Amino acid sequence: MPEQARPTERIPAARDVVGTTSGSTLTDRYRLLQRVGSDLGAGAEFWRAEDTVLRRPVAITVLRRLPVDDRSDDPEGAARAGDMVVRALRSGCFEHAGSARLLDVLAPGSHGLPDDVLGAAVAEWVPGRSLSEVVAAGPVRALRAARILEPLAAAAMEAHQQGLVLGCDHPQRVRITPDGRAQLAFLLPRPSLTAADDVRGLGAVLYTLLTRRWPLSVADAARAELVSAERTPSGALRSASALRPGVPLELDTLCTGALGQSEGLGRVHTAAAVHRLLTEVLAEDEEAALFPPVHDGAPAEPDDVWQDEDRVADTRRDPVRRRNLMIGLSVLAVCVLLVLGYLGVQLGSLFGAGGGPAPIVVNAPPVAAQAPAAVGTAPAAQSPVTNVAVGVFDPTGDGDNADDVSAVTDGNPATSWKTQQYLQPFPALKPGVGVMASFVSAEQLSQLRIDSPSAGSVIEVRSAPTADTEFSETIPVTTVTLQQGETVVPLTDSQPTQHLLLWITKLGGGGTTNVTQLDDVTFDRAVR
Repeated sequence: MPEQARPTERIPAARDVVGTTSGSTLTDRYRLLQRVGSDLGAGAEFWRAEDTVLRRPVAITVLRRLPVDDRSDDPEGAARAGDMVVRALRSGCFEHAGSARLLDVLAPGSHGLPDDVLGAAVAEWVPGRSLSEVVAAGPVRALRAARILEPLAAAAMEAHQQGLVLGCDHPQRVRITPDGRAQLAFLLPRPSLTAADDVRGLGAVLYTLLTRRWPLSVADAARAELVSAERTPSGALRSASALRPGVPLELDTLCTGALGQSEGLGRVHTAAAVHRLLTEVLAEDEEAALFPPVHDGAPAEPDDVWQDEDRVADTRRDPVRRRNLMIGLSVLAVCVLLVLGYLGVQLGSLFGAGGGPAPIVVNAPPVAAQAPAAVGTAPAAQSPVTNVAVGVFDPTGDGDNADDVSAVTDGNPATSWKTQQYLQPFPALKPGVGVMASFVSAEQLSQLRIDSPSAGSVIEVRSAPTADTEFSETIPVTTVTLQQGETVVPLTDSQPTQHLLLWITKLGGGGTTNVTQLDDVTFDRAVR
């Protein structure tokens, strides 16, 4: 049996006991809501749960006690679970955008831990969809797949530099956020995993996004409701381009190399190499943004600038032709500028004011007096900015009600987004929380209109260089205290920006009920 199709470890299935059923609690704090997967190789279950103290969703990896195996040195997996808990404690300081943040570790024997549970890791809940849900409707566009994987590859690279292992070689451990980023959602990898297994996991996630097939464990693929990857009669994995013509050569080679199907120079050994290749592919795509994309086997999305009828045959495999095309376009642009400059000089000489006397026209009608030109311009009209993407900006938290934030720009006052309800006002628990709005391009805004019932809330309007920037890189524009109903925020003196942060520094309410609700936010640009 080929190595990729062979289960990593032979471990019997965990028992179904009362201790880890939906509705049960761990340590009288975490209530299990829905089991979303399992990793039998680690003796682990993946649960969506609720922190009943902080009232927030969390992801819990539960280590179950295994059926007694008298042939094993570790009959119930207790020693194995202890090793995994120790590794989790060692990685507690690791934080990266490509991995869920570890919040708590439940060691064996903790108070309130069921007898069938040998330990657990609690992480922030990653909103979005599972890997199988993302590819359910069809394979993902090739370059979008590269963008999805890049944060996870960056997390694996940084973890390996710190001597840690992510454990991203299981399809149910990875989730895709609403803004299209792959994140490790469930922690506690198997103790036998190495950095090489993470590299194979990165290749497997990319392969799945491109082909809808999981190339590693057949059992894990079935458990995640994915189709297992096809293989040749000799046991070799079929390449992504063989299943889906049009996959770029770079990504096809990366899949094959990361999964260990290549030898010699084609083999990809490190997560840093995976991340570097992905960034190079994305950078090349940015340079070619003015050209129609190639056919990659996936239909164009409705909001794509280039649709299917615009797409051309794949010429990226011919670097000489591409380089010659770029040189030709550069030369053509220079020639156009020279011609326009020459025409401008000639037209200026022809119609420019001369130094001689004005010509005398015989029998010309008298010139009527001309009314003086009006001073000033008409006042600017307001035009709402459309296609605004929004997300919760919470550098020190888990994103208050992130699944509902799109309601602030849907134009429907009946739907709303609000913060969590805090027992103490800011900054007792954190300095603030906000909504990051991103436009298609930089906009010169004239005003904001904020519809909210949370009178007294204080919002700082700040310009940001990117949607996922650090708070220290944002620039304050103005500060407003919300009124009951609609509050108009003038922005006539602001600079054009593509990303605008509404940073809430004071919540509405008071006492132990501190919360701010935003029903609708409208961004107006000035149109003259």
